[in-house]
Amino acid sequence: MNKGEFIDRLSDRTDLTKKEARKLLDSVLDLIQETLLQGEEVKLVGFGKFAVRARKASSRINPQTRRPIQVAAKVVPLFRPGKELKRQIEKKLKVTPKGVAKK
Repeated sequence: MNKGEFIDRLSDRTDLTKKEARKLLDSVLDLIQETLLQGEEVKLVGFGKFAVRARKASSRINPQTRRPIQVAAKVVPLFRPGKELKRQIEKKLKVTPKGVAKK
């Protein structure tokens, strides 16, 4: 599902216009981003937690040249699903040889 499809479904579920649903979604995503940029976490009980984590510098091997390269330390966004979200996914989806399928 892309952002446009998400907005369509949000509009249908909330009786908001598509314009209002887009504004709502953009506001929520902006708020999450602003909070992460301040170094804080966003915890949505049952759904999950958005946070930022620091990654240490490391040495890796370039697969094309087989030479070692240095990867700089950086800060990355992180999402950890909540227990309820994990439980619902495990309940409704299963692993198949081709990937994930509905039960």
